[in-house]
Amino acid sequence: MNKPFSKRFGGTHYPLYRLATVHHSDITARLIRVNPQFALLTPLSMSIWQEKSGQINIASLSLRGMSRISAIPQNNPDLVTLAKRMEKALRSALPGGHFKKLPYRHVAAMDKPLAVTLTAAIERDEETELSDWKDDFESEFEGEMEPIGFLFPGFIDLNDELIDHGDNRFDFFDTYSVCKLDVIYPVSKTHPEVGAFAPCTFYLYKLKKENVMHMGFPSVQNWIASANIKDKASLAPLLEAEKLFVDTLKSITE
Repeated sequence: MNKPFSKRFGGTHYPLYRLATVHHSDITARLIRVNPQFALLTPLSMSIWQEKSGQINIASLSLRGMSRISAIPQNNPDLVTLAKRMEKALRSALPGGHFKKLPYRHVAAMDKPLAVTLTAAIERDEETELSDWKDDFESEFEGEMEPIGFLFPGFIDLNDELIDHGDNRFDFFDTYSVCKLDVIYPVSKTHPEVGAFAPCTFYLYKLKKENVMHMGFPSVQNWIASANIKDKASLAPLLEAEKLFVDTLKSITE
């Protein structure tokens, strides 16, 4: 992220700061069967940064964090397996490293939605194929979002993977990785670990038995509560970006 940070803001906070996403198609397919809302974490995000001392840090969601956002119980075997595989990968990446418990406690008392969800009726004439309708919607979505600063560093056609795993419930199921430099730059200065939520995932899917499109993304309240964010410099861009995202989606779908 330091290259776009330098270009956009003329400086950086850390010698190295990266955002990354990881995806396990087999485990994800099983978790989507339990609750399609696991798409909020498809893919999973993490941040990697280097302190001026040279220390390397990696931040990712814990089992509890994944459970809270996806509404899948912590004792779900596949969620447990995913968390264990993440831990194994982290230990392999930083041999000799250790897990650091952050001093935040407010997440336990969160009283605001963990996800922003919307639905939209699918209105098309008989001559318009559903795939064309979806492509038109996504083109408009990207066309409206990119000029206001949203970037899309990743995209997964999740339905293809679900079909490969025997789940044929959906006509389409896509996820976008979404990032906004004006958000992550100021927040990462004091809370570099928020990369565990960034880029965030925006999903859209349609069940074959319905004529509506479901959409959602993790609420910025995850960032605010999990990292105990209180400073205005960090809060303002988070809240503004979420409102902008929702307002733009509504303008496209209503």
